[in-house]
Amino acid sequence: MSSEIEPTGVRVCGIADALELVGDRWALLALRELGFGVNRFGEIRARTGAPKASLTTRLRDLERSGLIERRRYREHPPRDEYVLTEAGEGLLPILGHLRTWGEKYATPLVRPSHSDN
Repeated sequence: MSSEIEPTGVRVCGIADALELVGDRWALLALRELGFGVNRFGEIRARTGAPKASLTTRLRDLERSGLIERRRYREHPPRDEYVLTEAGEGLLPILGHLRTWGEKYATPLVRPSHSDN
């Protein structure tokens, strides 16, 4: 972890920098789906539950950040799919760790089982 502090008092940190790129629910869930091989907008939307406008914005942001690429798979009507870049693929182990942590600590809080009641 970085110990460098900016003159404003804010710590310089790669975590903060990474969150600038992927620190949004829909961005992380879209990356999850791309990691599972789900590449088309409608399928990503269905598997994440993301609102259309929010997902469109997040995919554009991820593309601008170099984490995903958009590729045309049909010309008429024009249809695109999304694929992870090398940088995007580098996030997959982190998402795996986040999933493991979530299953252990978050899921019991968010979706307690009926047997716990």
